[in-house]
Amino acid sequence: MARQQMEKTYKWIRYITIFLFCCVFLVIVSCENARQSIGITTNPFSNKFEEKTKLNYKIIFGKVRPKEDDD
Repeated sequence: MARQQMEKTYKWIRYITIFLFCCVFLVIVSCENARQSIGITTNPFSNKFEEKTKLNYKIIFGKVRPKEDDD
């Protein structure tokens, strides 16, 4: 009985986490002058594929100013 209750709780936590992530993502995407980049690094020939995979996410706010040449 307790195991089923735990599974229900984990399921709701998972749904809430996904919902909050979607909300944050929509807020970030709707911001003006925001740039984002996502990178995935992995070793496909490893036996521990899930452990070796890394996900990088970077967000930059603000206008990008052109670099001035001093030449």
